[in-house]
Amino acid sequence: MPTSVASSEDGENESFIVDIDQLQSHGIGQADILKLKAAGYHTVAAVHGAMTKHLLKIKGFSEIKAEKVKEAARKCLPNSTGFTTSAELLQIRKRCFRISTGSKQWDSILLGGFQSGSISEVFGEFRCGKTQLAHTLAVMAQMPKDRGGAEGKVAWIDTEGTHRPERIMQIAERFGLDPHTTIENILCVRAENSDMQHEVLCQLAEYFVTGEYRLLIVDSLMALFRVDYIGRGELNERQQKLNQHLSKLCKTAEEFNIAVFMTNQVQSDPGASALFAGADGRKPVGGHVVAHASTTRILLRKGRGEERVAKIQDSPDCPEREATYIITTGGINDPEKV
Repeated sequence: MPTSVASSEDGENESFIVDIDQLQSHGIGQADILKLKAAGYHTVAAVHGAMTKHLLKIKGFSEIKAEKVKEAARKCLPNSTGFTTSAELLQIRKRCFRISTGSKQWDSILLGGFQSGSISEVFGEFRCGKTQLAHTLAVMAQMPKDRGGAEGKVAWIDTEGTHRPERIMQIAERFGLDPHTTIENILCVRAENSDMQHEVLCQLAEYFVTGEYRLLIVDSLMALFRVDYIGRGELNERQQKLNQHLSKLCKTAEEFNIAVFMTNQVQSDPGASALFAGADGRKPVGGHVVAHASTTRILLRKGRGEERVAKIQDSPDCPEREATYIITTGGINDPEKV
């Protein structure tokens, strides 16, 4: 059973990624391109979308040079004006794909699985299966497309030390994949603080530019931000940093057409039950900043016995529906299959 990543034959998924080296054909020297790469810019689209004030922070970049670089980026891109018809946007969105969850009920409420080009967030209390779902998705992303996969590699930002290669191998065996090849296709980095969490996200662009990656997992989004910024006195700074991190996640999803899956913690809130039905007085951490950044938002809660329940709270594509699932040795599964 193949677990190989997308090859150069997969032009449909790679052609839109324009490597920053293409700037050389429009008068930008190799030395400046190396400086851009060192600053975290690895694609022409990233340079085109960068604010001039951020480019000016690069050593040796003046306003004239920054404008020259941005002009070169505009010439490299097929549609640098940003104006598209809805029909053209439809063609672009045909590149998007969905990654199966390994559960028919989950896939049913998600219209096939978690979608690329956007951020999906699951939140809930402990033992609801957030990390187990992440492990299952890390395997499913490598599955053949005709089995709900995306035939690509996976990147994992671990903020709580919960990534378990042995779990990946167990889930891979369930789906008939080679366990060792499967874990080799997962690039994992342990973030020690919220600054590092953002830094490694920026560094991942160097890997994503290859077009081999299909899924980015952040488990969990808020754990380090909650530790690094304490109390109301630091709340404003935390939300600003968080907003920048989420903006980068969104741009990464769109720029490389990968699925971004992040888990989130909850906190007690007596008024949450009125806003999130079945939330039992708990709400996701991060406030409106996270709520607006997440394209699809799903509440996980405990059900009867070993069952868990997932409910879509917000999505532009999927209606508010529920799915029942269980956690098995082979990952997320449907109750009736056991």
